[in-house]
Amino acid sequence: MASERSTPARARRSVVRRAWLFCAALALPGFVLAVIFAIRENIDIEEILLIGGCLLVYFGLIAAALIDSFTRSLQTLSNVIASLREGDYSFRARGAQARDPLGELAAEVNALADLLQKQRVRSLEATALLARILEVMHAPLFAFDREDVLQLINAAGAQLLGRTEARSYGRTAAELGLDVLLAAQDQTIHSMGAKSARWLLRKTTFRQDGVPHTMLLLADVSVPLQEEEQAAWKRLIRVLGHELSNSLAPIKSIAGSLLARVEAMPAEEGAARDFRRGLGVIESRADSLHRFVQSYRQLAQLPPPKLRAGALGALLERVTLLEQRLPVRLDAGPSVTLHADPDQLEQMFINLLANAVDATLENNASLVRVSWRVADSAAWITIEDSGMGIANTENLFVPFYTTKQKGSGVGLALAQQIARGHGGEVTLVNDENGAGARATVRLPLA
Repeated sequence: MASERSTPARARRSVVRRAWLFCAALALPGFVLAVIFAIRENIDIEEILLIGGCLLVYFGLIAAALIDSFTRSLQTLSNVIASLREGDYSFRARGAQARDPLGELAAEVNALADLLQKQRVRSLEATALLARILEVMHAPLFAFDREDVLQLINAAGAQLLGRTEARSYGRTAAELGLDVLLAAQDQTIHSMGAKSARWLLRKTTFRQDGVPHTMLLLADVSVPLQEEEQAAWKRLIRVLGHELSNSLAPIKSIAGSLLARVEAMPAEEGAARDFRRGLGVIESRADSLHRFVQSYRQLAQLPPPKLRAGALGALLERVTLLEQRLPVRLDAGPSVTLHADPDQLEQMFINLLANAVDATLENNASLVRVSWRVADSAAWITIEDSGMGIANTENLFVPFYTTKQKGSGVGLALAQQIARGHGGEVTLVNDENGAGARATVRLPLA
């Protein structure tokens, strides 16, 4: 730092010294001519000294004024440039309107200051915009340096990690549990979080201060994947339902006709009994299989909801009264009016409440509780049971998947479809405080 400061000082001294030397050289011919003139005119030495002193003072003042005018302008420009280097863009050079080289230099310095000030404002605005975007982004975002140390995180990323942003900075990917994502390929799907949500990983690299960084962006694809799976199941159900219905109807009809003819035909008692039993089984199983297929087809043919205003409390009271196997406890919440299809909502709550009662009975318990509350412009309905809990939470809403011996695997999938048709969501998790599970339905108020 000392050498950096001394070099400009020496440069300034040398420039001023050269200016004084040039002024002295400019004044020297005048002194020489004045001495020659005084000698020719036989002027006394006192007068020569007086005239020489006056000329020396005159030329000294003129040189000082000339040098000062230049050095002041240069010092002003130096101060302006120094303030620009330190990030202060409020200073401007004087004399920018003068039509001379110094004026042109001052105008260029002022233009540079204006440009840097605009770029500074744009940079601050861009930084503020980036911070705002990161704040409102629902997709978790992480940035790591080449040492795998976290350098950037947004609110969604901190929420996914379950820690504050301040406690996340400076941690390595291994400490945060993100080393697997950092080593994974781009556009791969991973399961993370308490709900085992599925995330699509987008991975890219960038450079900051010449150092390579890696940025990870996670997009929640749980709902799109579930919707795609449901659409595939619907298509499969339509095809199978159509083909099975076309085959089961004539099988049932033929079995009934043959059974009627067997009754009228003379035959041995044992053979007739066997025929009647066999044809009866065929007719009964065909009828049962037809009803079974129809129950699946309702999942694929759910009509759009017909919205109308209705009280949530009255709807839940009707649903709890329909369940007679156990006394269901209904904890009244605030008065809520939903604009929804009451028939579809009733079917959804019947399915969820039936699952809760089934799980409670299997555990030889008796407590099933229904409650609701209002938060975040939505109604939150909770159905709690006292069962053994959920063994596999990943396939709960997959059609045909069931853990019950006589279950069809349609109830939860149908409930989720009804909730999403109303802009809501159904979640089913194990109770943290003890045995049992908790189904939560979110329904928007508007």
